[in-house]
Amino acid sequence: MRRKFLLLLEMALILAGLAVGWSAWKVHSVLEQPLHVEQERMLDVPNGTNPNRMFYRMENEGLLDDAFWLRLYWRFNMAGTPLHTGEYRLTPGMTVEQLFDAWQRGDVVQYNITLVEGWTFRQLRAAVAKHEKIKQTLDGLSDTEVMDKLGHTGVFPEGRFFPDTYRFVRGMSDVELLQQAYMRLEEVLAKEWAERVTDLPYRDPYQALIMASLVEKETGIAQERGQIAGVFVRRLRLGMMLQTDPTVIYGMGERYNGRITRADLREPTPYNTYTINGLPPTPIAMVGREAIHAALNPANGTSLYFVARGDGSHVFSDDLDDHNSAVREFQLKRRADYRSSPAPQVQPGAAEQPAVEEPPAEGSQAPGEPEAPASPELAPQSQAPAPESAPATAPTPDQPH
Repeated sequence: MRRKFLLLLEMALILAGLAVGWSAWKVHSVLEQPLHVEQERMLDVPNGTNPNRMFYRMENEGLLDDAFWLRLYWRFNMAGTPLHTGEYRLTPGMTVEQLFDAWQRGDVVQYNITLVEGWTFRQLRAAVAKHEKIKQTLDGLSDTEVMDKLGHTGVFPEGRFFPDTYRFVRGMSDVELLQQAYMRLEEVLAKEWAERVTDLPYRDPYQALIMASLVEKETGIAQERGQIAGVFVRRLRLGMMLQTDPTVIYGMGERYNGRITRADLREPTPYNTYTINGLPPTPIAMVGREAIHAALNPANGTSLYFVARGDGSHVFSDDLDDHNSAVREFQLKRRADYRSSPAPQVQPGAAEQPAVEEPPAEGSQAPGEPEAPASPELAPQSQAPAPESAPATAPTPDQPH
């Protein structure tokens, strides 16, 4: 009897060993089997999905066989391993084991969106709204309501977001993206403000941000940003109007059709620096680090004027006569939008003289010219509402922002 029992026990152990061995072989073979993928595709792992659910879903979609064995393997070998939310790239020949490795690493597919220096908030919203991988939650909201959702109630949105390339995984919301861009701008501005030169005509970082937006819209040449900031700073110190065209264009809003007339220069809007003293009430565009740095570290010099050559660069002048000569030269050459600078103005203490100025020629900008501020008409189309730029009752620089 005892011998018979031992024999049965031995056979049971052998069978158990065979079963374990076979199971191990089966699991290994399942792990090594290629996924049924004929061409590259994405596998979306939604938030809150557990591995068991994913295995059965993939089996139902024909991506793999034997979901039972994979569930068993995960339970005994990878219990507690988080399944990272996002999209995973599946390629022909990819094995289940390789997919598991990707899941463990959280090797999700990342997308990117580039926010461009000089964009208005309208253009920013349009670009975000049309990106199909971003979860849209802001459609139909006004700019004020958007800022409320971002947690910055009462803050005017123009210029408050940092232009950069942002990487994200599918399903990130537009609110999360804008919050990143907002915080990034705050960080860059704070750092540059802490390292600014002394004796600048700004009361606070916000005024420096306003100045940076003017510099951003005036030139696309990196070497000239400091020079242009220097011209504007010297004009502020002397009590001269800034007289910069991008503020006129921004104040015109949707009415801007690609050209500026004398009537536009005389029109009193909260942003028209031909009719107001000092800085406009808010930034007029998104600004990059270089423009912020230039506004807080303007180049030394004596020039008070500049005019666009038409090749992207500018001629800087110390006095009105030289500036008027430069204006005449580029008028005669019929440069479209030749005046990308403060218009001729009387030097401090001199008698007023008529400015040499004609409306810019119609048509597109001359090749190589810095891009003019885009009107809302030129912004990418989306369902996002028009921005509340250039409001009739814009906040003044004295008000908190």
